[in-house]
Amino acid sequence: MVAAGGITQKARPSRLPSGRRSNMKRWTISFAALTLTLGAMLAVAGTASAAPGATRQIPHGFTMHGYQPGGLMARPAGVGAARFAHEGLNNTTVESTNWSGYAVTGSNGAFTSVSASWTEPTATCTSRSDLYASFWVGLDGYSSDSVEQTGTDSDCDGETPSYYGWYEMYPANPVNFSNTVEPGDAMSASVTFSGTETYTLVLHDATQNWTQTVVQNESGLDRSSAEVITEAPCCTNSGGILPLADFGTVNYTVGTANGTSLGTQSPIEIIMVDNSGRDKDSTSSISSGGAFSNTWIRSN
Repeated sequence: MVAAGGITQKARPSRLPSGRRSNMKRWTISFAALTLTLGAMLAVAGTASAAPGATRQIPHGFTMHGYQPGGLMARPAGVGAARFAHEGLNNTTVESTNWSGYAVTGSNGAFTSVSASWTEPTATCTSRSDLYASFWVGLDGYSSDSVEQTGTDSDCDGETPSYYGWYEMYPANPVNFSNTVEPGDAMSASVTFSGTETYTLVLHDATQNWTQTVVQNESGLDRSSAEVITEAPCCTNSGGILPLADFGTVNYTVGTANGTSLGTQSPIEIIMVDNSGRDKDSTSSISSGGAFSNTWIRSN
């Protein structure tokens, strides 16, 4: 993959984006090589502990076992579902355990494009816990079994913030970009369908001056929704939604579907809750120009 200036890819992604740990093959190495390796690891650990809170840049192509930014919208169960019914939320407001933001829905084939811009939020990392927050635009996933999406993450690797961009043709694994992403960067993203099976996913960082363009060929996908989403990603090895990183507030602007503002298409407001019905972040009202914000409340 080319690091900057755009990329065209025909193959489906085959690896998860980077993050924290991966299952490594066992290699037989000499004792001397083992000593050198352990020494290097200790040196890196010492550097990290000496400068807590430093930004971690994600190496391109690194595999993260069991972690997947982006994916289908999950509905609450138990108390959360009861709250949905009892509070009288209507067809324009729904709850999810992993998504917040706005979506528009229609019949199969209704949507051919989605786009939005946002300022990359700062991840506040004050504990030893790994926390995650994804920001993206996509087609599908609201009521279908695929998502065509691209966006960024502001995560916490313990006390170390981690920022990166990625794309995903869910259920295929997401793929990260190696380009630098920093808090405060002016990001924009789009997903466009053309022809009979071509999806073009574009992620642009105006602050760092790079653009990634990925072309994927897929047939038979629904294209029954378009969305601009803040997400608590999935999953741990044991399953379940990962804890939401404290991203403060993310401001989305000019959200569109099929080239028209989301705010003028009777968008569905999505509220992120846990299974006890407690809000994990808030979703503001959306303007006629497609602008809205999400604000972090709690991790779990």
